[in-house]
This record gives sequence, structure tokens and C-alpha cells, in this order.
Amino acid sequence: MRGFTLTLLFIYLAVINLAGFIMYAVDKAKAKQKARRIPEKTLLNFARLGGGLGCWLGMKTFHHKTLHKQFRITVPLWTIIWAALLVTLLTITMQ
Repeated sequence: MRGFTLTLLFIYLAVINLAGFIMYAVDKAKAKQKARRIPEKTLLNFARLGGGLGCWLGMKTFHHKTLHKQFRITVPLWTIIWAALLVTLLTITMQ
């Protein structure tokens, strides 16, 4: 059962990170077009829900939200928290 649960967790994280990356790309494109944007709260929530790495890569790749202190701190912080959680779960599972 543990292996199945971990597999589902990794699939979830892959999907949410890909979605986060795409959302930063879309928001950057909308910013250039002066179109209606994705709310900042939504972008930050994707990092909080496990998509921090994808959001962080989206920030760096598209040079988007990199000057906003809230994003520079929050997105990497959630990435570190989720990484620590994964390491902990893997350590527990391996025992």
C-alpha cells in the first residue's frame, strides 16, 4: 500500500508542478498582452499545494514575478518544505 500511495503522491506532484510552470508562462504572456491576469494568490497557492518547483522554474524561465519579494521568498520556501516532506516520507517508507 505504501508504494501505491507514494506513486500517487509523485503523480500529483508532477501534475501540479507542470501546471504551475504553465500558469507562470500563461500569466507572463497575458502580462505582455495587457490581458486579464491570473491572480497572484492563485500563483502562490500552486506553490503551497506542492507545485513550488514548477512555479520557481516558471519564474526563472519566463522572468516573471522575480522582482516581487513575496514571490522570491514564498515560492522557494514552499519548494523546500515539500522537498523536506518528501525526504521524510521516503525515509519512513524505506525503514
